[in-house]
Amino acid sequence: MKKQIFVLGLLSCLLLSCEKVVKPVYDINITFNDDVDETPKDGRLLLMLSTDDSDEPRFQINDGLNTQLIFGLNVNDWEPNTSITFDGSTFGYPYASLKDVPPGEYNVQALLNVYETFNLSTGHTVKLPMDNGEGQQWQRSPGNLYSKPFKIRVASNGIENVSVVLDQVIPPIAEPEDTKWIKHIKVKSEKLSEFWGRDIYLGAHVLLPKGFEEHPEAKYPLMVFQGHFPSDFSGFRTTPPDPKMKPEYSERFNLEGYNIIQQQEAYDFYKRWNEPDFPRFIIIEIQHPTPYYDDSYAVNSASQGPYGDALTYELIPEIEKQFRGMGEGWSRFLYGGSTGGWEALAVQVKYPEEYNGCFAACPDPIDFRAYALTNIYEDANAYYYPSTHKKLEVPSHRNYLGQIQSTLRQGNHLELVLGDKSRSGQQWDIWEATYSPQGKDGYPVRIWDKMTGEIDHKVAEYWKENFDLRHILERDWDKLGPNLKGKIHIYCGDMDNYYLNNAVYLMEDFLESTTEPYYDGEVLYGDRAEHCWNGDSEQPNAITRLRYNSMYVPKIMERIEKSAPKGADLTSWRYR
Repeated sequence: MKKQIFVLGLLSCLLLSCEKVVKPVYDINITFNDDVDETPKDGRLLLMLSTDDSDEPRFQINDGLNTQLIFGLNVNDWEPNTSITFDGSTFGYPYASLKDVPPGEYNVQALLNVYETFNLSTGHTVKLPMDNGEGQQWQRSPGNLYSKPFKIRVASNGIENVSVVLDQVIPPIAEPEDTKWIKHIKVKSEKLSEFWGRDIYLGAHVLLPKGFEEHPEAKYPLMVFQGHFPSDFSGFRTTPPDPKMKPEYSERFNLEGYNIIQQQEAYDFYKRWNEPDFPRFIIIEIQHPTPYYDDSYAVNSASQGPYGDALTYELIPEIEKQFRGMGEGWSRFLYGGSTGGWEALAVQVKYPEEYNGCFAACPDPIDFRAYALTNIYEDANAYYYPSTHKKLEVPSHRNYLGQIQSTLRQGNHLELVLGDKSRSGQQWDIWEATYSPQGKDGYPVRIWDKMTGEIDHKVAEYWKENFDLRHILERDWDKLGPNLKGKIHIYCGDMDNYYLNNAVYLMEDFLESTTEPYYDGEVLYGDRAEHCWNGDSEQPNAITRLRYNSMYVPKIMERIEKSAPKGADLTSWRYR
């Protein structure tokens, strides 16, 4: 009898154990219906979860400490009214899997970043997100499908019976309108259209000098402001700050009412632009987004095509033709910060006779021995420091006190969620799309394994010979030096958030050691200054970053006086 009771008890325990072994389910199903769009879709499908009710989840994904959750996968020929399932195997950030999401209540939202098909002149066919006037912002790109957020509960036994319907379409963006001061231009690029197999346009916002209409005899020097995709000309305002505007706090600069400060600086620039002794220039902010990023990095590249030639030989001459630019190399100047800082220096190096000076602030890595904190030529892994017994991640972002907000691995894994094959539209991927050779599949070759961080040193050598600006200058100084003397100016904070000062140190070491000829420019550092420091040691970074359009003018005027060729027009544009 006791034996029978024992067996029955054992069976009961086994049955209970079987019930406990039931695996949790982590499935979220996503569809779009033919009321939204009747055509099959290619693209990157993104699922987002957020515990923050302050905004839609699509606007809360970032590389910082306050990011929310995102998961992504590719879709090809996705038919309306058919379901795509996100499950525990779908890669995510900052949690790698839905299985890792803590129990709780979340806002859920999905979005499809739509891809288009490009038949490249190289013979490759690729699928990429075309820019639609927003500057490659997947959260806001017109034509992308998305859902309205709603709440779900993640339980300890998983996620069940959750269906999300993409029933919204992001609308088109209105083109900016011309004003007395600011004009807008678009030019079809024959060079880029041939590469991409479809019409590609370049654009610019053009700030005209005071007296442009009243002085038809005048021709003007050109200032090219490099940087990310501008929706309109920035930092120029003809009226004082809006008195009804609610002050907004800037966490980055610890300033209340920074939006008001920005408007005041824009209005102050307008007043300086009209002062009698202010030189009369044309300033342009260019638009050159690509299917990989909000701008092309302004150079020719294997996967993006001849953007450098298109900008220098198609767009800029057309602007000078329409708005009476002088159209000569001695009268053109480049400046910008971050991406724009790299572009200003790279364009000056790649086209040394077409421009007469660059002012590169906080430039992206200009020596790949300091690709942020990675030496792509010697390091084996980009994500971890070498160690036998310790696994320490390489940081990617800090504040001015050195406190870390993100690591290289985390930022790259976010990009991998947003898009594979360098298609995330983010920072590390655009460097890859610009600097890498084109792969057999038509996409850029990876500089490192996106999951593990293992560096491909063959790709690194390609980067070195084609885009490592310090290496190119050192390699070719005997030819480049005479055309670059007096043209190179670099500025960087010594606590740059992205460690960009490290590459500037290496560039300075080379420039200051050159003697035939001496580069005759300048490299300056801001003490404890963060990203976007641009050479002004008297004002805080929060202010100097708003003064790019005027702060280099005295240096440009000095350069013109030293270098203008005999017989150059130095008077028609100096009216009061």
